[in-house]
Amino acid sequence: MKILSMTATFGKLSHETLHFEPGLNIIHAPNEWGKSTWCAFIVAMLYGIDTRQQTTKAALADKERFAPWSGEPMAGRMELSWNGRDITIERSTKGRIPFGQFRAYETDTGLDIPELTAANCGQTLLGVERSVFQKAGFIRLQDMPVTQDEYLRRRLNNLVTTGDENSAGDTLGKQLKELKNKVRHNRTGLLPQAEYERDQLRGQLQQRQELQDETRRIEQQQTELEQKIGLLQNHADHLRYDAAKQGAQRIREAKDTCARLDEELAALEESCAALPPRDTAAAQVQKGQTLQAQRRDLLLKSQQLPPAPVPPEVPAQYRDTTPEQAVTNAKADLSQYEALDAAKKKQAKTLEIFGIAAGILLALLIASQYILQPESPLIFLICFAVIAVSGILALIWGSAQSKKRQQRIEELFQKYPGITPSRWIPSAEEYAAAQENYRTAMAQYTAASGNAGADQAALEEAIVTYAKDLTLEAAISYWEGILQQHSLLSVKRREVQNAKEHASALQAVATTAPEPTRPDEMTLTASETEQELQAAVFLQKQLGIKLGQCIGQAETIGQEDVLKARLDSVSRRISRLEDYYYALEMAQDALYQASNVLQRRFAPRISKRAQELFSRLTAGRYQRITLSDDLSISASAENEDTLRSAQWRSDGTVDQLYLSLRLAVAGEVTPDAPLVLDDALLRFDDHRVKSALEVLQEEAQTKQVILFSCQSREQDLII
Repeated sequence: MKILSMTATFGKLSHETLHFEPGLNIIHAPNEWGKSTWCAFIVAMLYGIDTRQQTTKAALADKERFAPWSGEPMAGRMELSWNGRDITIERSTKGRIPFGQFRAYETDTGLDIPELTAANCGQTLLGVERSVFQKAGFIRLQDMPVTQDEYLRRRLNNLVTTGDENSAGDTLGKQLKELKNKVRHNRTGLLPQAEYERDQLRGQLQQRQELQDETRRIEQQQTELEQKIGLLQNHADHLRYDAAKQGAQRIREAKDTCARLDEELAALEESCAALPPRDTAAAQVQKGQTLQAQRRDLLLKSQQLPPAPVPPEVPAQYRDTTPEQAVTNAKADLSQYEALDAAKKKQAKTLEIFGIAAGILLALLIASQYILQPESPLIFLICFAVIAVSGILALIWGSAQSKKRQQRIEELFQKYPGITPSRWIPSAEEYAAAQENYRTAMAQYTAASGNAGADQAALEEAIVTYAKDLTLEAAISYWEGILQQHSLLSVKRREVQNAKEHASALQAVATTAPEPTRPDEMTLTASETEQELQAAVFLQKQLGIKLGQCIGQAETIGQEDVLKARLDSVSRRISRLEDYYYALEMAQDALYQASNVLQRRFAPRISKRAQELFSRLTAGRYQRITLSDDLSISASAENEDTLRSAQWRSDGTVDQLYLSLRLAVAGEVTPDAPLVLDDALLRFDDHRVKSALEVLQEEAQTKQVILFSCQSREQDLII
């Protein structure tokens, strides 16, 4: 399969198109241009978007990460060549499902391709599952290492051991599992059925012994039920007599209720006669509710406006100044700091010169005292005192000046806490730029929310016209009250009608009953008495049936010696089935162990091809690599005696090592799929980039290779 062109509305891409050639394609673009987005688009077009993926703290789900920035629905088109046919696949958003709509058709004729669906598109075109393609023919810098994957392991294992992707071992394992299920699977297996038959036979033997006792218990229950039925029938007679008396009382009460409701209805009709008609009240309520809905809609629209821009944080040193003044003050403060620092250095130089001069004068004074030896040393002492006092005064003055300068410098540093003087001006300029961006965003927000105010004013005018001096809610409540009065009138009319019908019904069902002669001590209600009586009669019938069944079962169970013989036969069959099931478990375990051995056989074949590629990429420096069954790699250089894992190598060498493995795996499991690389050569030096490009050119002879890069050297070296 070869990709001819792609058009995407996907993430930052908006109706953008890329064209490809059948061989090696190098696409150079800067960072944040969309290279990784194009790579993700290829996978999404072939395999769709996993809508079950959830966003976590560590990563966004693809449906959110690649939602179009433009706000348009996610959509894409890919034109490709497959099995000598030029076809086009399209995916678009369906409802709330990104890429939920799929279509595949002949590019020239537009005829649909029924064998390609949204679910099997990538599997059919590339011949592998999503995870296999991403771990073999889809190479990104951040996930160069090849990790274990069950689908990838299975395909590599089958290719190396059988030459194709059909696994006889898997078929045999499935057959063994089916045989085990046939022997022991819930209640349908042979063994559960035999065990069930054994339990049934044991139950029949035990049941035969219990039948005689059961017959005696049933006869005793029948005698007790006959007595209970007589008591219940007498209690029912008492209840019917009481019910007849209560029925007469209810008829009298129903007639009284009808008279009372007639009076209430007349009063309510009189109060409703002065009110506006029911239709007018209903129309006014509907109008008020419409205005309420319009007000809610306006509120919802205002809430859907983008949030107001958040003003940037104002550092403490800029809180009492404008952004422009902050920049001006920063420049002035930096100039003052530089002047103070220069003065400090100059003073130190002056004090140094003064100290040297004072030392020379003292030395000359002492020398003259010894050479001239005057009779009176007074002059010497005066000169010595003058020089000493001058030096002390100079030191005091210099110290005072130094403290003032140091205090001012500390004040400047306190004004810009944690910021070096070289950053005072850039920091103020960044603050001024942030404030300017905020003012611009605020102006755009004010313009966007301007129309909502006009709609709100028009709605408020309509509400005032409707409600007059009342609030909208009060006006609606007023008309709802009138409507409720009319509703109460309708309800009252129904109550009157129902009361009259109830009185007529009571009169129609009124009955008479004779007074019972036998005493009654039962406290059950009529329904409970009827239920108990029906249950007792039913139980009496059931006991008669059960008694007959017990007698029949005793005759149909059979002879005891026959049942024991059948039980012995079933027990022997269960023993044979258990031995057979154990043998199947042993065979399944042996097959599992053999499968584990086969899983380790694909490593040498992949290792050989990866070793050849790695040697070429490193100009022959690395001649030996090994690949474990979990796809981890070890390698040794020409001057090393032992193999070391990838952790011992430089980042660039590790990338070259795993690129070799990726190409080897891709050659085995995705021979017809395009090879897609996203900044995979970023950490290669120029010499190894050239070697890698030579390898990719060879790969491009048999498959399409697409290389995305943020550097231009690949294009320069390929030329």
